[in-house]
Amino acid sequence: MIERKKTHQIRVGSVAVGGGAPVSVQSMTNTDTRDAKATVAQIRRLVRAGCDIIRVAVPDEAAAAALPAIVKGSVIPVIADIHFNYRLALSAIDAGVHGIRINPGNIGSRQRLAEVVKQAAASNLSIRVGVNAGSLEKHILRKYGHPVAEALVESALANVRLVEDMHFNQIKISIKSSDVLTTVKAYRLLSKKTRYPLHIGVTEAGTLFSGTIKSAIGLGILLAEGIGDTLRVSLSADPVEEVRAGFEMLKYLGIRRRGPELISCPTCGRRQIDVISMAKKIEKKLADFPHPLKIAIMGCEVNGPGEAKEADIGIAGSRATGVIFKKGKIIRKCPKDMLMDEFMKEIMAFSENI
Repeated sequence: MIERKKTHQIRVGSVAVGGGAPVSVQSMTNTDTRDAKATVAQIRRLVRAGCDIIRVAVPDEAAAAALPAIVKGSVIPVIADIHFNYRLALSAIDAGVHGIRINPGNIGSRQRLAEVVKQAAASNLSIRVGVNAGSLEKHILRKYGHPVAEALVESALANVRLVEDMHFNQIKISIKSSDVLTTVKAYRLLSKKTRYPLHIGVTEAGTLFSGTIKSAIGLGILLAEGIGDTLRVSLSADPVEEVRAGFEMLKYLGIRRRGPELISCPTCGRRQIDVISMAKKIEKKLADFPHPLKIAIMGCEVNGPGEAKEADIGIAGSRATGVIFKKGKIIRKCPKDMLMDEFMKEIMAFSENI
């Protein structure tokens, strides 16, 4: 059992972050925020995948003007991502967003930052103080030479102090690098120095394949050490894939379960069914399936149901037919050409009784 670090709890709309609340999974829309209809449609797809909190880029006034419709159309909390222009932060707060993401160091003068913080406090919003390796202050880069973990932590804490000095503590912190080991070290250091909840992620991780692996290593290490209150898997892919990847990481660490756990054998010469094809089809069919079932697809009766006896439900191939089993016991046999359809019926029936 992973013992999570005790952090201060804040709220992002209806979602609690930190203080023992479930680790929330976030994503960011990649639609043009100025197109409220398209952005809301994407948010709805993300919600079906399980997304808890959504962030939208607000690069200009036209994007800010679309926020009221986006907030109204979203059933999950909306965070406005702001850089450089404090007026956009003020407009976003007026639009009813549930949180803002800023880098206090690039939002403008202290007076402008104070206006943003004051309005956030008045609207009962949280602020994510975000620092990335590519946006460190010049004096910190000169001090360390490179965006090393210590540099990220120093920058983040300095920016947090700017906000704290304005008597505001509804803060969560992120410090991200595209380098896995730098990210892990930075969050380890930061976790020792603060009680604020941490938003974790490996930024600009890469494509669906390589980025998921990078993120799983970095986030997996941190989560296994009890570090992290909310997360985003940053991929050059459909944002829905970010949400799915995030939940898979939490699931296999035993932190939070959503959706089925798929067990499938690696295949060998004994297989009697096309495990690879069937596993892909079942995974696709159950992509938005919320129930935490353990499902097995085994190629032969050697591996299933014996090796998959802990599965809630599964299938295995035999020479003439396929078998469907529950909790290690065969419940029925059926022709191989009907196995997929019959198995899906059994899954749906099983889930109705959970």
